[in-house]
Amino acid sequence: MRDAPNLGEYVPTPLEVVERMLELAEVTKDDVLYDLGSGDGRIVIRAAKRYGARGVGVEIDPRLVWFSERNARREKVDHLVSFVPEDALTVDVSPATVVTLYLTREANLRLRPSLQRQLRPGARVISHMHDMGDWDPARVVRISSNRGEEHILYLWRIER
Repeated sequence: MRDAPNLGEYVPTPLEVVERMLELAEVTKDDVLYDLGSGDGRIVIRAAKRYGARGVGVEIDPRLVWFSERNARREKVDHLVSFVPEDALTVDVSPATVVTLYLTREANLRLRPSLQRQLRPGARVISHMHDMGDWDPARVVRISSNRGEEHILYLWRIER
């Protein structure tokens, strides 16, 4: 895994942005959310805690996987979520109904074909800050964080 490409630096998504991502995706207890590049696990954990959704955090850094697992236990959602030390470019996302991303635009473009191929119709993809080239989003939302920073969220729905 050490040879896996760097798809983005670890930058935690502000909690108010996490909330908006989950709202935009219309997450429910029936969803299975995959967060590619899950960092400290906050998106997966919040989806489980607030909505009862099951989730999988995919994170290449084993230290962040350990930290995420600890956070899930602390928040008492470890029965709903898991974290895997895998490469986001090669992980199977076919069980997902929602995929969240906060990676580079280049990483998004590399992931796009597998997302479109593996995800079932109706699945939602939410990207924080970066688009996916000429794949037209269903919605684009701009929000300000509590620090006054602007964040852009992109939503795509898988159609066939």
